[in-house]
Amino acid sequence: MALDYDTLLSKVENDLPFSYTDADSMLYALGVGMGTDPLDENELDYVYEQGAPLKTVPTLATALVPEMFPVGLGWDYGQILHSEQRLHLFRPLPPAADLLINKRVVDAFDRGPQRGALILLEAEGRLASDDTVIFNMGCTIMARGDGGFGGPKGKGIPPHRVPRREPDLSCDITTRLDQALLYRLTGDRNPLHADPAKAREVGFERPILHGLCTFGVACRAILKTICDYDYTLIREFDARFSAPVLPGDTITTDMWQDGDVVSFSCSVKERDTLVLRNGKCKLAV
Repeated sequence: MALDYDTLLSKVENDLPFSYTDADSMLYALGVGMGTDPLDENELDYVYEQGAPLKTVPTLATALVPEMFPVGLGWDYGQILHSEQRLHLFRPLPPAADLLINKRVVDAFDRGPQRGALILLEAEGRLASDDTVIFNMGCTIMARGDGGFGGPKGKGIPPHRVPRREPDLSCDITTRLDQALLYRLTGDRNPLHADPAKAREVGFERPILHGLCTFGVACRAILKTICDYDYTLIREFDARFSAPVLPGDTITTDMWQDGDVVSFSCSVKERDTLVLRNGKCKLAV
């Protein structure tokens, strides 16, 4: 079934119930590498519920929207590529909550038969108890097999430009060999991240790390380096995905701070490969 522009834009789902517990918050933190050193008290606050109130990694929000990329949109699901992720937090995420989720397709752009289609999706999370909005989330999908469907032309959301100067700060975080196996328990069970045979079928030497895990690792780097682990400081977090990470890779996050805006990019140290680009983190003032 080919993509249909009007059908895509009519895809709206409202008030989907979703609940998570403090165990889910801790699992997500472990999935992005928090607690690797169990004696690091700064990170222990994210993975251990005793003592101080449990802290939440801001990018946990990306794991709180069920089926962000639904199968039944008419696209060739086997050829979709998650190319951008955007997050706006109106208040820090609680360690556990009952939510109501709204999801919709914002727009779709036809880049031609050889270049695919660009699809923008959006989600909103509200507290079920009082209808308070706690986050908005957007993402851009490249449907590589669905260009030429007759939709409007367009380039999507202009990317944030990182400064041209040398980074102000850098942070190296080495991922674990089993990190994809752990992170997939937060919701994305695509076999590409667990099954060596499936990974080889699409040209990878081994299962790759989830792009949203790399996104979370970048958030962890900024929490550690700039925020002194104060999770309440991060209000927006956006980036573009540019290459996969293999579990065991070291991710270097380069940061440029200009007032309340932290620009960032991530590269894999071992292969000198840019894996996240055009990153923008907005801090609370």
